[in-house]
Amino acid sequence: MKYQTRKKALVLLADGTIFYGKSVGIEGTSTGEICFNTGMTGYQEIFTDPSYFGQLMVTTNAHIGNYGINNEEVESDGIKISGLICRNFSFTHSRVDSDGNLFDWFKVHNLVAISDVDTRALVAYIRDNGAMNAIISTDVDNIGALKKQLAEVPSMEGLELASKVSTKEPYFVGDENSEIKISALDIGIKKNILRHFVKRGAYIKVFPYNASFEDLASFKPDGYFISNGPGDPEPLVDAQKVAKEIIEKDLPLFGICLGHQVIALANGISTYKMHNGHRGINHPVKNLLTGKGEITSQNHGFAINREETEANDNVEITHVHLNDHTVAGIRMKNKNVFSVQYHPEASPGPHDAEYLFDQFIENIQNNK
Repeated sequence: MKYQTRKKALVLLADGTIFYGKSVGIEGTSTGEICFNTGMTGYQEIFTDPSYFGQLMVTTNAHIGNYGINNEEVESDGIKISGLICRNFSFTHSRVDSDGNLFDWFKVHNLVAISDVDTRALVAYIRDNGAMNAIISTDVDNIGALKKQLAEVPSMEGLELASKVSTKEPYFVGDENSEIKISALDIGIKKNILRHFVKRGAYIKVFPYNASFEDLASFKPDGYFISNGPGDPEPLVDAQKVAKEIIEKDLPLFGICLGHQVIALANGISTYKMHNGHRGINHPVKNLLTGKGEITSQNHGFAINREETEANDNVEITHVHLNDHTVAGIRMKNKNVFSVQYHPEASPGPHDAEYLFDQFIENIQNNK
């Protein structure tokens, strides 16, 4: 590849701190909450994960784009991150089954991306000072205007984003002749979750974020699922109401990530915004029911209150995060309900937690 001169770019944090880099070639400005992911692979799955909607992604892996893109390796209908910050951006790639390079893919989605940033220093700063809003831009000579624009970006705390990524209309996935039917509430669902259900012989109807219990029940499902997704779980009052009604009727219910938090809120357990959150494919979790450890893929900036969970007579903690002892999974003692704070469907990523899908199908079969 011939040498290219690239424009300067910057990262401006809400506290006024600035990190400089270079534009990868797509000029513009983008805002969002800044966060980082420690995964060594899987950048395409990260960029298309609806849970990252409204966030600027810092990748700690030094090389991004080196294996191009594959049209089958997406978790939604397009890129969901607000922008990318990386160390080295690869304009060329080498992979037998790639469908193109990352730069052309970014151009199609008009995604602002900057490279040549000291991501080690940036991530260390975020670790110490916490997740905050930020702005990335190629307009490096108008910092005053960028600061004004950044000041108007709403905090992730209290922000409802499920409506931005959820399906507008219900749709079906799987074989309509399947013996198991699942109603899924889409508050930011990943495609690979649906693939795992189909793999286990389920037929799924996916509903919009604001669907009622009556809507979900009209499919006459054998079980219910509440998906992952972006933003603060507390504003999702419709989803919490759906979870409460499913729980009251003692129907099989499974939740992942944001769905896990919604189920906790439906049980009167509060949630809180974490200092940094968990984002990566190597997070250690202990299953308290089996005593086994699991290496998991995680992506969340909110968590449920552990003290309130332990004090709740109806809820049992099933999994804990071994790095900070936050709650990573719960189940209801007297209901057919369980949820986890991580991603058992992760691809690429560890497969240690795939058994959770089998557990849900088993719960459904036992309830039929």
